[in-house]
Amino acid sequence: MKLLVTGGLGFIGSNFIIKNLAKHQDWEITNLDAMFYGSNNKNLKRIENNQNYKFVKGNIVDNNLIKKLISENEIIINFAAESFVDRSILDAKPFLDSNVNGVFTILENIKNSEKKFLHISTDEVYGSLTKESAKENFRFNPSSPYSATKAAAELLINAYQKTYDCNCMITRCTNNYGPNQFPEKFIPKSIILANLNKKIPIYGTGKNIRDWLFVDDHCDAISSVLEKGESGKSYNISGNNEIDNLTIVNKILSLMGKSTDLIEYVEDRPGHDFRYSMDSSLIRNEIGWKPKVEFEKGLEKTIQWYLDNKEWWQEYFNIILEDMPWKKES
Repeated sequence: MKLLVTGGLGFIGSNFIIKNLAKHQDWEITNLDAMFYGSNNKNLKRIENNQNYKFVKGNIVDNNLIKKLISENEIIINFAAESFVDRSILDAKPFLDSNVNGVFTILENIKNSEKKFLHISTDEVYGSLTKESAKENFRFNPSSPYSATKAAAELLINAYQKTYDCNCMITRCTNNYGPNQFPEKFIPKSIILANLNKKIPIYGTGKNIRDWLFVDDHCDAISSVLEKGESGKSYNISGNNEIDNLTIVNKILSLMGKSTDLIEYVEDRPGHDFRYSMDSSLIRNEIGWKPKVEFEKGLEKTIQWYLDNKEWWQEYFNIILEDMPWKKES
């Protein structure tokens, strides 16, 4: 089976490629990545000589390149996205280019064909929730430029599905954590700052709630949807680990034997959603997927990975130290 994976040098994409090349000897994966912010070629260093893996540097808005690569592959999985919410507040244009125009380019090249397209989306399209958990038909209510572009991409996919009979599926996942996650993200940033005995910025009160899923479980869910998912459907992928940010940092500090004095409360970012929550009964009941990694076990594994791989994140030191990145140019 031949797959085109876009954004495969990022966090989730790289984990997906490594996991599935090891599992499926008959898979041939072409990885298209523009090597923009958040990509890291170290993520796939271990497989660069794998005969079933090919890397292509390029952008998903490049129509000629996308047309060629899609013609050579049976399945397209789109991980490519600008995903740093704080930076979408600073400058939304790169998010529109990648997250909307990039998806449009893919759709234009699969319409009226039998190519299978799986788009990786986010729980953030539903916006902030109070007590309920969003099912797949829940209304979109994005709060940030990032989540608005992800919602727009989904609407475009649904329109192409209906108009051109495209073979499309969408997965929406809760917050991921694990090895290879860009160190600006909340959990790796907290781990690295704790290791350096530097202050860990907590936005607002720290009571914002996210549902956490270990990246291996997410990759398994994506593979399950590829195998058993139904064209035209969207699938929520959740970990059932709703935890507020302050509790997460306290867990990290406890596991690392560090003092809570490292916590520093800073100004909250604009439009900061209070709670994300999804109902993933559809994928559990229809496809049979469920998460395997308990949160604390996954967190321990993640902490150890960042402690063992300092050379991986040291080049991002200045980014890690930024406490409110939406306020200044990177």
